[in-house]
Amino acid sequence: MNPYILAALLFGLGLGTTITFASSHWLLAWMGLEMNTLAIIPLMAQHHHPRAVEATTKYFLTQATAAAMLLFASTTNAWLTGQWDIQQMSHPLPITLITLALALKIGLAPVHSWLPEVLQGLDLTTGLILSTWQKLAPFALLLQIQPANSTILIAFGLASTLVGGWGGLNQTQLRKILAYSSIAHLGWMILVLQFSPSLTLLTLLTYFVMTISTFLVFKLNKSTNINMLATSWAKAPTLTALAPLVLLSLGGLPPLTGFMPKWLILQELAKQDLAPTATLAAMTALLSLYFYLRISYAMTLTMSPNTLTGTTPWRLQHSQFTLPLATTTATTLLLLPLTPAVVALLTL
Repeated sequence: MNPYILAALLFGLGLGTTITFASSHWLLAWMGLEMNTLAIIPLMAQHHHPRAVEATTKYFLTQATAAAMLLFASTTNAWLTGQWDIQQMSHPLPITLITLALALKIGLAPVHSWLPEVLQGLDLTTGLILSTWQKLAPFALLLQIQPANSTILIAFGLASTLVGGWGGLNQTQLRKILAYSSIAHLGWMILVLQFSPSLTLLTLLTYFVMTISTFLVFKLNKSTNINMLATSWAKAPTLTALAPLVLLSLGGLPPLTGFMPKWLILQELAKQDLAPTATLAAMTALLSLYFYLRISYAMTLTMSPNTLTGTTPWRLQHSQFTLPLATTTATTLLLLPLTPAVVALLTL
């Protein structure tokens, strides 16, 4: 892609999210979301492959549906209450509709089925943008409206953790596995949204760091399915040793960074007398852990045939820029000891 066009699209992507962040009026927020969608579509379709075009079409249709629903709900709110302010939502009907629209935008269960299909059709770089940056604007709106109907949010959260765990069990394609991982993590964030918005934000940020690290590992290895990971030891031995730790952090195992948000969320749910919900969420995390372990096993405990051409790539210098990978991997593995400081910041 032409670098000028790429720069313009990335600028549009950033501008759309920033407009949604800064807006207090529903029309402006909707406009920011639309700019965001329109900026990423050329990036998704840049490889003229039928799968990429199909993924782009599916993404456009779901995002357009969610945006139309958001516009309809905000207009209904203006009709019922006479104001357009995001933080002054009082009527339950538009609040519920907007929550549903934003759930469709980010891919929460039960309106999640577009996400694995879309992610599977994209290359890893665009998939990374879709899994991280594209979640920011809808989350900013969810944090602002603070949906009054807590039952809907808890139902969405539990359904997402369950679907995210169950859906990824039988997958062999890494991008689909990462899509289901995304759904499961979003479920955890939504569960605690109404009780501790700052904790939701912390979970979102740790999810971003862990996901960036995972995507960059797969990108460096040029891997798109589990079988291709078996040759990664020959390409980057050190990275192959660290990658299972990154995946286990994504699964939420102590003593890695990914354990911190899950631990604090379970604690918060227990404080709110939602012990059964916390137990169910913890049980569904085991499902996710299983498919992270599958990937770890494929990377480190299986070896492809030992031919001379298969074992030489590690001697060659990588042409890719690895500083972001090094930074995110270190953050993914080592931040758990900072939990007391994070808790102190959350309670400010």
